[in-house]
Amino acid sequence: MTLGVFLAVLGAAFLHALWNALIKVGTSKVGGMVILSIVEVPIGLAVVMLTPAIDPAAIPWVIAAGCTHFAYKFFLTYAYDRGDLSRVYPIARGAAPMIVALFGAAFLADAVTHQEYIGIAVVAAGILLMARGVFTSGEDRKLLPFALGSACATATYTLIDGLGARVSGSPAAYVAWVFVADGVFFTLGMLALRGWDVIPRNWQAWRMGSFASAASYGAYAVSIWAMTFAPIAVVAALRETSILFAVLIGWLVFGEKMGREKALASVIIVAGVMLTRL
Repeated sequence: MTLGVFLAVLGAAFLHALWNALIKVGTSKVGGMVILSIVEVPIGLAVVMLTPAIDPAAIPWVIAAGCTHFAYKFFLTYAYDRGDLSRVYPIARGAAPMIVALFGAAFLADAVTHQEYIGIAVVAAGILLMARGVFTSGEDRKLLPFALGSACATATYTLIDGLGARVSGSPAAYVAWVFVADGVFFTLGMLALRGWDVIPRNWQAWRMGSFASAASYGAYAVSIWAMTFAPIAVVAALRETSILFAVLIGWLVFGEKMGREKALASVIIVAGVMLTRL
């Protein structure tokens, strides 16, 4: 992985933590995610018009990605209803790199060194340590199945997106079409489950949701682009350093506690990132 790709993925990690924080801010997490999804559609269509067409062979990958992104958003929003950013986010993101790495080693042709796999394991260990507080701090354990469901969906769409972008011949256009499919699927799904009242009616919610959607696109597009130049498992692991940004946002903006355990987990994550770079 080159330095440029490395820094780009770190930027994507920050954007990912940022849009999650914006969703967490709202009184209705599902409503905020619906706004984000609605805005995704015009963003995606605008990018489609400015980029080369994708190979038709990538269409099934786009549809599969849209479905798995629906599952990811569904589980994540319900987890945020039950826990804070610095607990839900690590759990939701923590298991994904391990799943991706194991699958990649077994079924994909990506060349990942032993040191990079050690780095992936260290990053995952730090993220899991960050999430440990759900068991020791008396927090709502009902967030766990939703957060873990989100982790499984994250691992699935990471693999789908990495392969789909390679098949597409145009990663930017692929991301744009996935955004469209994702936005349409989630919006229609939530309308079917919750009715029209799920859509917030106030301007502040729309402003925050729109900004979150733009940040989401930036994080997603950079990550998919990076996967065309570096092994999927390594990009997926490095992207999980967004936990550092999420913890800082939770601490400085939301007033969440920063104990020794969180500080130690942050150091472990940074160490894992360095192993993937050296």
